[in-house]
Amino acid sequence: MKNIFYLLFLFAQLSWAQNAFELGNQYYSKGKYDLAIQNYESIIASGKESAEVYFNLGNCYYKLHKVGPAVYNYEKALLLNPSDQEIKTNLDFARKMAIDDIKIIPKVGFHKLIQDFTSTYYYDTWAWIAVALALVFFLFFLGYYFSGTTLKKRIFFTGMFVILLGITLSVSAGIFERNRLENEKPAIVFAETAPVKSEPKTASPDSFILHEGTKVYILESIANWKKIELTDETTGWIESSAIKELK
Repeated sequence: MKNIFYLLFLFAQLSWAQNAFELGNQYYSKGKYDLAIQNYESIIASGKESAEVYFNLGNCYYKLHKVGPAVYNYEKALLLNPSDQEIKTNLDFARKMAIDDIKIIPKVGFHKLIQDFTSTYYYDTWAWIAVALALVFFLFFLGYYFSGTTLKKRIFFTGMFVILLGITLSVSAGIFERNRLENEKPAIVFAETAPVKSEPKTASPDSFILHEGTKVYILESIANWKKIELTDETTGWIESSAIKELK
């Protein structure tokens, strides 16, 4: 009985989220971006998220010329669906609204090659790929077990070996990608202007100023301060309230 109630609860939640998403789309098509944002944000607040919701939120904030939230939500959408070209295009448009023009120092080496491969999918997607391959592996095992000829057994056995390699690769890629995202700790500047200091002290002189929409990487935290690094490898301390982490 408990399982039935749980399934009904999940169905009700999914139905509500779908209705909120469709209502948000209706408001967006009418140019009522604030109301659309309320509906999309309510879905995320309920614990559900998807690339589509974050993408639509990014579009709303972009229309309202709110650079920080636009970049943040496009980045969240891209995390969930790294191969989506439309998300990448809109993110580029939003980044062009930002004032700061930070150079990107390209990374090279074997680690970069691995990162380029694993970042093709979100780590949850890698997990689902591994699950799907595990099901295929089971089917090949049944084929091997019930095959009546030596040739068929060899074919299914070889297939099982290849699929097992695929499962291992998918699991490894998912673990690598999750660890990468946790270690990088990217964040977006939400404050209109945010002074970056050489020390985590209010009285410390400003090293430079960042503006809304700039992407940074958190290196460490002390009280209400974050040590950040930019894509040009410049570092400094910024108040925690000025940025929002891309968790």
